Amino acid sequence: MENKSALLYDVLIVGGGSAGAAMASRLSEDSSRKVLLLEGGKAYAPDAYPEVIAIADHVTGDKDHDWGYFANTGIADRKIHAFRGKVLGGSSGVNAAVAMRGRKPDFDKWVKLGLKDWAWENVLETFKHLEHTNDGDDAIRGRNGLFPIRQVPMDDLTPGLRAFVNATANTGFNRVADFNGYEQDGVSPYPLNVLHSVRENTGMTYLNAEVRKRPNLTIIGEQTVDRVLIENNKAYGVITADGKEYQGKEVILSAGAYGSPAILMRSGIGPKEDLEALGIDVIKDAPVGKKLYEHPFYYNIYELKKEANAMSPGAGAILWTGSSIAPEGELDLHVSATHFFDPSLTETGGAIVLACAVTTPQSKGSVKLQSADPLAAPIIEFNLLKEPDDLHRMIEAVKISRRIGLDAAFEPVKQREMFPGDAVEDDVELTKAILEQIDVYQHPTSTVPMGLETDPEAVVCRWGKVWGIQGLRVVDASIMPYIVSSPPNVSTVMIAEHIYRNDY
Repeated sequence: MENKSALLYDVLIVGGGSAGAAMASRLSEDSSRKVLLLEGGKAYAPDAYPEVIAIADHVTGDKDHDWGYFANTGIADRKIHAFRGKVLGGSSGVNAAVAMRGRKPDFDKWVKLGLKDWAWENVLETFKHLEHTNDGDDAIRGRNGLFPIRQVPMDDLTPGLRAFVNATANTGFNRVADFNGYEQDGVSPYPLNVLHSVRENTGMTYLNAEVRKRPNLTIIGEQTVDRVLIENNKAYGVITADGKEYQGKEVILSAGAYGSPAILMRSGIGPKEDLEALGIDVIKDAPVGKKLYEHPFYYNIYELKKEANAMSPGAGAILWTGSSIAPEGELDLHVSATHFFDPSLTETGGAIVLACAVTTPQSKGSVKLQSADPLAAPIIEFNLLKEPDDLHRMIEAVKISRRIGLDAAFEPVKQREMFPGDAVEDDVELTKAILEQIDVYQHPTSTVPMGLETDPEAVVCRWGKVWGIQGLRVVDASIMPYIVSSPPNVSTVMIAEHIYRNDY
């Protein structure tokens, strides 16, 4: 029952990550709107983040800034880390800071589901609105937004990363001037949300010092939310794991592709049979957690020669291209070159990772509750490469990567191939290596998907409002109906901005 003594906010946001921080910033621009942001991790001041979060060469954080989740790959009972940032800024504080937009073909798929407001010409304006960059063409790049994006120059790359770019071009791929420009099919150094080696997460940018001075914005860290409080199909607040109650006229879940579905399910919104089995009262039977997408990732790793073993900056360059079975215009493969590897595992003190990904996977996983306990990790099932086309494309990506590794331009920096290793030669051996070593890009999406009310997979409407529940909205990567073919962080920020610009 509603607690009349609890402080009432106009908007209560759960999760201060890529989307939640943007929502809190934008919604609090109206001084008459009282906004509360609850973050499960620490809420550092913009200039007080520890190095493991602030410095771009550190990725995946540490145990103090991670939710500690593991996931089943779906292959041979193998489990892997499912890293998620537990800090104000969320996973934008622990990711590789790659700032590449989703592409028009990605959003065309959304439009086919009836989500016409997410057509490319509409989202492009929002991408421009959020961005602050000096790069690219004025017609399609943003100059005045809150999110800084910078193209890394070739001269700033390590010898290994430069060799990757040159070898990829030698192998027959285009050189791309600007991945956030007109053409993306080819190779280039990354655009990053990094300034002076600092990963500019949304806790620093959208929740900068000036924003945090607003008297109508309250940010409270280290608050793990248990569930949404709902009465007569209307949300009126949340309760935390330690029993604190916060009330709001509107509740926005921005807890990410694992956190948001888990909170919904604990609140009684989710698959009826699953909730009943855990003794949770069902408020709305909905396909929450049924459509998890993740980019499968395989690491083709090379030891670098001692004279070329520089490993900073860690994130450097990428090939984005289409497989032999990609639909017209779709770029469904990445080969991403980074130095995110422990150099102590090499003899020369340096390595380069050519990480291969399928960017438009067909295989779907799931997120479920293991119990109603808000401190219990969800059950995450990736079902990686279950669809034959996904495995076919991954094999193709690794073959491209290894071809780059054999190019003459790569030879001056390469000591040896570490994984899968020279002994792996034919498709049978390569498939075995991929299946045994498969990982993920740490890009979970689509567990609370948008769609029309008649769509059997949809949980929320085009603006993130939960179908059938008043005053409850989800705004984060979980509402993507399909995963985008780029690292999804900038697209997640765009989702928050797009919903704010169109529905507030």
